[in-house]
Amino acid sequence: MIDKLFQDPQFLPEVFETMRDGLMMVDNEGYVRLFNRAAEEITGYHKEEVIGKKCAVFNCSACVLLDKSGDRKDSQLQKFGTVYNKECRIRAGDGRSVRLLKNVVVLRDSTGGVIGTVESMTDITSFYKKEMELQGLKQELREEYWFMGLLGKSVPMQRLYEHIRNASQSEAPVLVCGESGSGKNLVAHALHKLSKRKEGPFMQMNCASLNEQLFESELFGHKKGSFTGAVSDRIGRFEASHNGTMFLDEIGDMPMTMQVKLLRVLEEKVVERVGDHTPIPVNLRLISATNKDLNSLMNAGKFREDLLYRINSIIIKVPSLRERRQDIPLIAFHYLKKISFLNNKDIRSISPPAMEVLINFPWPGNVRRLINALEHSAVTCKGDTIESPDLPDYLVHEKIEAGGEHNLERENICSILSQCKGNKTLAAKRLGVSRVTLWKKLKALNLED
Repeated sequence: MIDKLFQDPQFLPEVFETMRDGLMMVDNEGYVRLFNRAAEEITGYHKEEVIGKKCAVFNCSACVLLDKSGDRKDSQLQKFGTVYNKECRIRAGDGRSVRLLKNVVVLRDSTGGVIGTVESMTDITSFYKKEMELQGLKQELREEYWFMGLLGKSVPMQRLYEHIRNASQSEAPVLVCGESGSGKNLVAHALHKLSKRKEGPFMQMNCASLNEQLFESELFGHKKGSFTGAVSDRIGRFEASHNGTMFLDEIGDMPMTMQVKLLRVLEEKVVERVGDHTPIPVNLRLISATNKDLNSLMNAGKFREDLLYRINSIIIKVPSLRERRQDIPLIAFHYLKKISFLNNKDIRSISPPAMEVLINFPWPGNVRRLINALEHSAVTCKGDTIESPDLPDYLVHEKIEAGGEHNLERENICSILSQCKGNKTLAAKRLGVSRVTLWKKLKALNLED
């Protein structure tokens, strides 16, 4: 029964009509011989308008036409007889520009001669437009607000950018300080990319992520058989960062025994693999980061004083999000675009009340926590605008329950007012709030005078 179906000349055309992708057959003279229903919907042409006509009517930006001799304009088609996932642009029947993803296969007769091509087409116009919107947004932000992956236009961030530029021209060790989620790793990458070592490797290690034995092996490498599980020689990250940059994140969690070995690397510029005593010269620049007070750790006997003074030749302080509230709307809209796209939603804005909640929250988790809150809001949002009820509950309740936040906010406002010499309009701008909101805060915190 099935064999008879295949022998029926109407069988294949009927199958082609059920396909979701557009399908077109073109002979080796460029005339369209078959055009299914999906192709009509994609291109805006009825089959009566194109069958028997030259395929040049589509004005395709990636034509793969064959001529009578079998010569092909597309070298991939000529070599392999197929073209897969080729992006192109055509002019639709109504004049629109349509983006397609095409697959093309050469058709041959029983003697092997070329008789034409069969082309399947998928409309990717909507995906292309979304990608262009994202690229446009990224470019717009880069031009005005981006600095090596860091986002912000506030005064604290401008100072940070200047510190990074200056420090990148030095070879001295850098200590990057800041709260969790504030972007210390981005600062480290920026320092490397702007330095003379930018063509060299950038290696990084979180000092709180491994136990002491594995930590030493990761940093210094090991010889085969030096401990259980060491089945082969392994190069360490210090050695791998030769002529480049080594970034040690959360250095305040480094074990004391490892601190001694790190000090030797900085002083003698050599490393020894675990299980080997052969010194290996290394030329690296060290960048460290911490969210802890290393001076307090030093006074408590948990961090070596001599090491502290070797790693903090240059200190860069990354401002917390509450110290640069002016940047919150900018950061929120940037990540909302990405989150909306990834969740296949069309969220275009954040209502003023919801934005005020975001601006006034103290953000103990900084940018990382703001992104988390936006991801939650994108899931709960039912329209194209995030409203206050879409925000996580803790954005309202946590601030009320955390009594210490009022002192923190009081200190921040006093500091900004002092920098602005009492100018409340300028202070409100730096805080990223309206002048009315600042007046309300001053009244609530008994700072009216």
